Amino acid sequence: MPAYVDGKLFFYADSPPRRLMELFSVKWSSMVLHALYHWPNHRARTGELQRSLQGISKKMLFQTLKELEQRGLITRHVHDVIPPKVDYRLTPLGMTFAAPIEQMYQWGLENQAALDAMEKHYRATTDAPSDAPHNPDPAADVD
Repeated sequence: MPAYVDGKLFFYADSPPRRLMELFSVKWSSMVLHALYHWPNHRARTGELQRSLQGISKKMLFQTLKELEQRGLITRHVHDVIPPKVDYRLTPLGMTFAAPIEQMYQWGLENQAALDAMEKHYRATTDAPSDAPHNPDPAADVD
């Protein structure tokens, strides 16, 4: 929650909400967690994840997986076979983080009309073509 100091509102950089939202600032983090949440046993191989996440490059997928692993939200499991087989799994912490992500995604499903209205308003105010995908920062898609 924000803090009030001398009647002024402060959102400190180390506050829990800001630390949480930092995870969402990486474009693909929530999508990878969402995908793993829905795979059987909450695990998937790299190629399976890439095929299920339309638009993600291999480089971006590996970067996202590495960061999620470093944060303790997923684990990388290497099977002792030839050729090597690797899968990624949600950790217990990752499962607790995936639950609110699922609630947000459910909200999106239940409020598609509101999302469509937001998109229409955005396009009208930015002169974006109606058939172009929404992207406020084209540089953000560069992997």
